[in-house]
Amino acid sequence: MDEIGLRWLLGQGVSLVALALCLVAFTSKRDDRLFVLLLFANVAFAAQFALFESWVASGISALIVLRIALVRRFPRNRAVMLAMLLATVAVALVTWSGPRDIPALAAGLLGTYGMFMLRGIPMRIALAAAALCWVASNLLAGSIGGTIAESLIFLTNVITMLRLRRDARLQCAG
Repeated sequence: MDEIGLRWLLGQGVSLVALALCLVAFTSKRDDRLFVLLLFANVAFAAQFALFESWVASGISALIVLRIALVRRFPRNRAVMLAMLLATVAVALVTWSGPRDIPALAAGLLGTYGMFMLRGIPMRIALAAAALCWVASNLLAGSIGGTIAESLIFLTNVITMLRLRRDARLQCAG
């Protein structure tokens, strides 16, 4: 098998690992568990995008690992959030190849704001919007597994938001 074929297969395999981690993360109602699992999933996504030579998406996915660690330590910290937003833009500028990089940049910016400034359902709304951007980025990179992963992440995230809303109603009624 030639190098491109092997790289493509490895990218798809790594994306399936990320898929499994993300599905477990987004079915959790606990924000802390969500963050830890997303940390590991984004290591896999960064590797997947590198294998597909989608450098902005790879760089932003790698930066998301740092963002998740920082948001756990500095929640709702505007200065740290702004630093991460600037770092996201800087990574995009350094690795930019054209319009196909816009969805990854949008996903990075939406996810950064959502994780730092929001909690519960509002945070998951921002992360769902970011997931749709990642779907587009995966499609543009040619990642079948990543596209499926982000589509399922979006769907799982929406279902979890409905579960959280239902739980809140039950607490108010009880």
